[in-house]
Amino acid sequence: MEEQNQTPSPAAADDAQAAPGVQQAGGDDLVAQLTQQVADLEAKAKEHYDMFLRATAEGENIRRRAQEDVAKAHKFAIENFADNLLPVMDSLQAALADNTNDLAKLREGVQLTARQLASAFERGKIVELNPVGEKFDPHRHQAISMVPSEQEPNTVVNVLQRGYLIADRVLRPALVTVSAPR
Repeated sequence: MEEQNQTPSPAAADDAQAAPGVQQAGGDDLVAQLTQQVADLEAKAKEHYDMFLRATAEGENIRRRAQEDVAKAHKFAIENFADNLLPVMDSLQAALADNTNDLAKLREGVQLTARQLASAFERGKIVELNPVGEKFDPHRHQAISMVPSEQEPNTVVNVLQRGYLIADRVLRPALVTVSAPR
């Protein structure tokens, strides 16, 4: 039996001789197909890599522009408010330049300047705190002293220095005296 396994039959020998040519032709087609697939995939990968690089660069440009915009916003945020204060400065300089010694005219000029400043504050969203009669709020008021009063305890009796809010945030707390508990 061993001898039969080692010697091929004549039909098997004919198949073996014909098979290499068939396999060779089929192998060339397969290699060509695989080579084409590899080339197509490499082209697609290169295209995707190019898209990735462009998207990364665009993201970096957007981040850089956003940082520049934030820096400009911080730098020039006060520009509008400063522009609103310029007429106030002009009025103060005109008052200082006046040598007439007319007290009524000076008072009128100071009142006009105060109105201009109040208008600039309004445009800048600065709100004055005048809390007389309100309950003491340590977030908006700074108590200087407590005084005996007929009002309910911890009520603002007197404002020594007005406070200010800017966009609902305390810019400066009001300095106040508060009613003492009885």
